[in-house]
Amino acid sequence: MTVTRKIAECIENSRTVKVYLDDEKQPFAEFRPPVKFVLDTTKIPDGKHRLKIVAKSSNNLEGIKEIPFEVRNGPEITVVGLKPNEVVEDQLALTLNAYGSETRGEFVVTGSETPKGIPAWVWAMVIAFIGFALFYFIMYSTQEFYNSFF
Repeated sequence: MTVTRKIAECIENSRTVKVYLDDEKQPFAEFRPPVKFVLDTTKIPDGKHRLKIVAKSSNNLEGIKEIPFEVRNGPEITVVGLKPNEVVEDQLALTLNAYGSETRGEFVVTGSETPKGIPAWVWAMVIAFIGFALFYFIMYSTQEFYNSFF
């Protein structure tokens, strides 16, 4: 082996990438770049997390990149009747629903949709459509519009 090849290998071996999860002191993975790996989120609890990647170059300079992400492997939980930081009083009627993909081979229809009221904009569109239909019927329901050109 030539000296330049040994130097190139030594430089190549000094490059590392360490991957940390949240505020852990020890990395859960260490690689030589470039690398592809699979992050198994089933072993991470649901909630907000941060992936911290520390890369060391061949001349021992470090670069850090942090990527926030959220894990949700459990069922989706929806609450109708209470919004975050809302001020409430007396009794509060809530609708709770939790649904997820517990079975991989089939889709369970029961409970997969949270019942909600029809939005106001849909009612406005229906009223506008009916109003236009009535206007059109009244304006063009006279005999003069149905005479033949021949």
